[in-house]
Amino acid sequence: MKSVETRGIVLYTKNYREKDKLVKIFTESFGKRMFFVKNFAHSKYSSSLQNFTSSNFTGTINDIGLSFLDDVGETVMYKHISEDIFLNAHASYIISLADAAIPDNQYDPALYGFLIKCLDLLNQGFDKEIITNIFELQVLNRFGVSLNCKECAFCHSQQGPFDYSYKFNACLCKNHFDEDMRRLQLDPNVIYLVNLFQEISLDQLEKISVKKEMKQKIRLFIDGLYDEYVGIHLKPKKFLDSMKDWADVMKNERT
Repeated sequence: MKSVETRGIVLYTKNYREKDKLVKIFTESFGKRMFFVKNFAHSKYSSSLQNFTSSNFTGTINDIGLSFLDDVGETVMYKHISEDIFLNAHASYIISLADAAIPDNQYDPALYGFLIKCLDLLNQGFDKEIITNIFELQVLNRFGVSLNCKECAFCHSQQGPFDYSYKFNACLCKNHFDEDMRRLQLDPNVIYLVNLFQEISLDQLEKISVKKEMKQKIRLFIDGLYDEYVGIHLKPKKFLDSMKDWADVMKNERT
């Protein structure tokens, strides 16, 4: 048991007993921790412990069992994410993926900073699909997945076009397409953009323009990677997928 101060972001809250709540916070200094908040609705911290809020926290961190808050200050709220249902859905998925990527209590300030930066960019109006793709691809290594989209698995040529093979868990150049007759037959631009998204620094990110059709192809490829190599099925992802039909309906209603 130790009293600490750290920056953190609320991952989610859930009811605990009649009036209390458990608040899961991804802290910069101590990883993901579950905090007990008594009489949540009347707590002076309740407004700072909503989804999509980042704050300075002072409290007691316990390595076993629940932790406790003593004070909350300097809260940042992602206003645009909270107000936009589509941004909200993308942010919820990114947060749930960060939660799934590492065990509780594991120190990972790099992942914490990456999550915060992605949420900042979503809130600033950067392309929500692209930010989500970048997060998905760059967090794959936390699941033990290493994706090499730079070269052919056979000859190590870095000259495209490339396709992807689940048989070899790698890319194939055109000279080795016949090594796997069940290769994915991807649009070569999908491999190019996935490689770009894997390596791009968010600090240097400028607004990227990708056509809707290409976004759909990237989405299918990344979904396939997660099904093949990771095998997690997150509720926020299912909800996000279902929103495609909502968006089409809303667009038709506006026109």
